[in-house]
Amino acid sequence: QVQLVESGGGLVQAGGSLRLSCAASGRTFSSYFMGWFRQAPGKEREFVAAISWSGGSTYYADSVKGRFTISRDNAKMTVYLRMGSLIPEDTAVYYCAARQRMSNHPSQYDYWGQGTQVTVSS
Repeated sequence: QVQLVESGGGLVQAGGSLRLSCAASGRTFSSYFMGWFRQAPGKEREFVAAISWSGGSTYYADSVKGRFTISRDNAKMTVYLRMGSLIPEDTAVYYCAARQRMSNHPSQYDYWGQGTQVTVSS
């Protein structure tokens, strides 16, 4: 079992930035791919970014490429999502998730956090 807790969400103006954190506990954190997903009201949950076990490989949705950066600190058992140049369309609940192999499909992730709200005002 892996327990995940997100933090760092909030209200920010367009053009601003936020850093989300996802703290893990339980089994060996470094053996899991970590992903960030988001879900806006009335929409399906969508892939945002993912990072490999060591952090050497990262993956991004086209919509956030160049604006968001995913990173991880295995010693602290934490994954981060640095979000910059935010736009209103980034407004959503952001979730972190874990699985043992790379995927951008939310249905394939085994463990999820409770989510943190990000609201971008225009």
